[in-house]
Amino acid sequence: MNDIKEIIMELIKFRNERNWEQFHNPKDLAIAISIEANELLELFLWKNSDDAKIDKVKEELADVFAFAFLMADKYNLDVKQIVLEKIKRNGEKYPVEKAKGTAKKYDEL
Repeated sequence: MNDIKEIIMELIKFRNERNWEQFHNPKDLAIAISIEANELLELFLWKNSDDAKIDKVKEELADVFAFAFLMADKYNLDVKQIVLEKIKRNGEKYPVEKAKGTAKKYDEL
């Protein structure tokens, strides 16, 4: 079993033991991802990135991953496949010869 499937199985076990699946519809999972991402972002507010507490970063990042994995499971998406597909599409939008060393959006290259 791959690592991502193992993580998703553990998340589902944890969720189901608490009867929380009723709260994990796609809309609420999307909201939870956004909220957790903002909690991650808050760790950097008014600080240099080096000043963020790594333990808190790990905690909030884990929350983002957890809800994202649950969302993927809800739609029967293969996390590895969708990420690799997105990397490929981004490679087409941001070819190295045009995008290297610049933060411009693909339509500005």
